Amino acid sequence: MNVLYGLAKPDEGVIKIFGKEVCIQSPEEAIRLQIGMVHQHFMLMPNLTVLQNIILGRVPKKMGLIDTKKAAAEIGEIMRAYDLGVDLNARVNQISVGQKQRVEIVKALYRGARIFVFDEPTAVLTPSEIDKLMEILKKLKEQGCSIIFITHKLNEVMQITDNITVMRKGVVTGRVAKAETNPSELSLLMVGREVDLNIRVAPYRPGAEVLRLNNVFAMNRRGLPALRGVSLSVHEGEIVGIAGVEGNGQTELVDVIAGMSPVRAGEIRFRGKRIDQYSVRRRRDLGMSHIPEDRLNVGVAKACTIRDNLVLNRYYQKPFCRMSVLDGPKLAAFAENLCKEYQVKTPDACYRLGTLSGGNMQKVIFAREAEMNADLMIAAQPTRGIDIGSIEYIHNEIGKLRDSGKAILLVSAELEEVMSLSDRILVLYEGEVVAQFMRGEATRHEIGMYMLGSKRMELSEDAL
Repeated sequence: MNVLYGLAKPDEGVIKIFGKEVCIQSPEEAIRLQIGMVHQHFMLMPNLTVLQNIILGRVPKKMGLIDTKKAAAEIGEIMRAYDLGVDLNARVNQISVGQKQRVEIVKALYRGARIFVFDEPTAVLTPSEIDKLMEILKKLKEQGCSIIFITHKLNEVMQITDNITVMRKGVVTGRVAKAETNPSELSLLMVGREVDLNIRVAPYRPGAEVLRLNNVFAMNRRGLPALRGVSLSVHEGEIVGIAGVEGNGQTELVDVIAGMSPVRAGEIRFRGKRIDQYSVRRRRDLGMSHIPEDRLNVGVAKACTIRDNLVLNRYYQKPFCRMSVLDGPKLAAFAENLCKEYQVKTPDACYRLGTLSGGNMQKVIFAREAEMNADLMIAAQPTRGIDIGSIEYIHNEIGKLRDSGKAILLVSAELEEVMSLSDRILVLYEGEVVAQFMRGEATRHEIGMYMLGSKRMELSEDAL
């Protein structure tokens, strides 16, 4: 992806565009070759308008001034041709995630793109927005555009593609036509075996309450309201999933529970004890583990060894530390056992963590947090950016923790993941809990309506 868009240079090999061999040195060169990129994390300026974002790098001028009238007319034609309506005068930080994606597509079309690369394009979209994107992709195809669709979701691969190329560890493991394959064969090519993402768990019999939030308010990192009176509970033997479009308070919810951000009002109770003023370590010592959503910046130390990362939460405790001196042999044995138990693929736990794949890094984090045997696990985006085999493994391990009586709070941008794993689903919209469903009570599209704020339930604190 980065090589094709000029963000990285290949060591060897050939790239041909419309039959002509090319050398792509920069994104500017890629744009000139009619290549458009829609990144998973959108490359837009939030404080500028939609129109200003689209014309960046290709500004029409009249008498030395920006000709916004001409730009608006040209962009309007593109929007009508591809059914990509967005308010050109709205600021990007005021529009929905799905609309931001449309802006990226219009921006590429405005620059003359005929080859599109979509990187995990549905990762942050609601079901209705995904359906809309699929319609847009079909229209682009009808207009003669070529589309590279990068995803790990097999249902989307089977829905939208014509031909499929499977890569594993940087190597192409198969090329097939969609009509000649099925999801089982694709998973075999992706991970070397068949994958089953439908976890099997024991009947739902929740135990005692472990976590309780009462009317919690909190601010985000910009000092703006992020949580507005959130109340919820998590019990033993229960997975509570938080569904919602990213940016609706999920990050702040996890941070206030884990102790990484302060509570502005309300209270957090753990086993009945109020903990909203406790430090991160004190909460962990009480029995709380945390898989952070940003594994690289918060969850691991890439420059350190796998062993060091596996004991980040235990290095100061016996038997690993005596008289402030670390016991190297015990640390090494502990790390090797965890790598084996949690299937971390590495020759040795003394290897630097940065040498591992994203899936194996996530397994290291999961192993460290699960080994704590904590009463509550906060799992924030536990499978983001990892391969389907690792997703299957982590899903099954979360299910085992739930069956052993642990309380799990699951926060994920993947609605399918929330629906597959959760006993109860809470929908978060603009920092408020707007709906609650039991497993199997609602479809993706029904939940999606609440995620978009189109619907709202009347919920009491006791019901949550």
